[in-house]
Amino acid sequence: MATINQRKLAGGATRYWVKWRLGGTRDGAPQSEPFHNHADAHTFRLHVESAGHQWPENWIPRQGWAEGWIPGQGWLKTEEEPEDEPALFADFACEYLDSLSGIDERTRADYHRDLKRHLLPHFAKVNLREPGELTHQHVRQWVNHLQAGVADPRTPINPRTGKGSKKGAKRGQRAGWLRPPLAPKTIQNLHGLLFIILAEATRTEPPLRQSNPAARTRLPRVDDGEGNQEMCFLTNNEARLLIEAMDPDVRDMVEVLLRTGLRYSELTALQVRDITTTSARTVDGNQVHKGFLEVKRAWKRQKDNSFKLGAPKTKTSRRRVPLTPDTIVLLRSRLEGKGPEEFVFTTSTGAWWRHSSFYTRRWAPGVKRARERGLAKKPRIHDLRHTHVARLIDKDVHVFKIQRRLGHSSITTTMDRYGHLMADLDETMIEAIDGAPTAHTPGLGLDEYQKLKLIS
Repeated sequence: MATINQRKLAGGATRYWVKWRLGGTRDGAPQSEPFHNHADAHTFRLHVESAGHQWPENWIPRQGWAEGWIPGQGWLKTEEEPEDEPALFADFACEYLDSLSGIDERTRADYHRDLKRHLLPHFAKVNLREPGELTHQHVRQWVNHLQAGVADPRTPINPRTGKGSKKGAKRGQRAGWLRPPLAPKTIQNLHGLLFIILAEATRTEPPLRQSNPAARTRLPRVDDGEGNQEMCFLTNNEARLLIEAMDPDVRDMVEVLLRTGLRYSELTALQVRDITTTSARTVDGNQVHKGFLEVKRAWKRQKDNSFKLGAPKTKTSRRRVPLTPDTIVLLRSRLEGKGPEEFVFTTSTGAWWRHSSFYTRRWAPGVKRARERGLAKKPRIHDLRHTHVARLIDKDVHVFKIQRRLGHSSITTTMDRYGHLMADLDETMIEAIDGAPTAHTPGLGLDEYQKLKLIS
């Protein structure tokens, strides 16, 4: 074992020597190391014994421990490692959207627009490497902010009632608001954009974040009544009133929209070659028309607000739509004298109907005339598609057939949007389980059953 010997020097100072033999054996080479105080000598002796009576690691005789070495801990970092540069949300989000694949440039431009308007004002300077700078609570506060809107402090107006002076709001802003409340569907879309950006931050190598703070956020519901109010369904009489109020050159166009349920971008992209019709005479001499149209393309708005023909909205939007005889009669007058690649519905100059032109010059004036003639509703162009679905549901057309006719990507989309129109589903399920009610049902007569239906 190592020992400590105390010696008094000629000058009067005391020196402490730690002595031992290498390996702790009698025949080991003798070793020694001096210290000025007993405490340091005692500590060194323990290190010698711990090292098996060898020189402790990184001990320099007569000098001490090597610079930067701490026994039991290791080397100290002589230079501090540089901290990672901040990963700002604004830079990361823009780079991510620019690198997205599988989307058209118009969609990319829309993402950048929403990012600039609604996400960057709140999250632009957030360092994604710091979990505390963007948490679930921050995301919830942002959602609430979108839902509440930003009132204009310069305007003495109650923005919810519209009463008061309307001075102060900038051009293009709703009176009383710097930024009006957003609809639930819009908030869901914006939250979805935030979610995919933060999800990408968790997938980078190395990850910028360990978790996505936008996950599991409760969002405003779109089925609280507002969604139903946004849809406008026309009765047969209301639809006829609307069509008759339109200018003569677009009446057939509006009626075909109503009869086929096509999107406006799909109808105006129809070419003569997309429509197939046949005629045959029955035994009694009547002529029967059969046919269908194929949705193969649609107008796509580009980044610079121009349009070009492209694929329909989704893969399932490429579809074949059967036509009724009356619809075929409407279309045939539009097909006469045109080549296969010419558009079916055009203006008087032969150009296709841009949505903005059709809405401003034909749709809005036609709706105004219809309301002057007694139409209580104010339908949008897309409401013709909603009305088409309502008619199919009213005739008990199977929902899967409706899905295929509309070109929805899944049955869920169809049910989420139009399920509230299927009011008879509850009765159908009850009858499927218990059978149709009869007056002989034990314990429940037909009158009682009808009363229960009224109560429910």
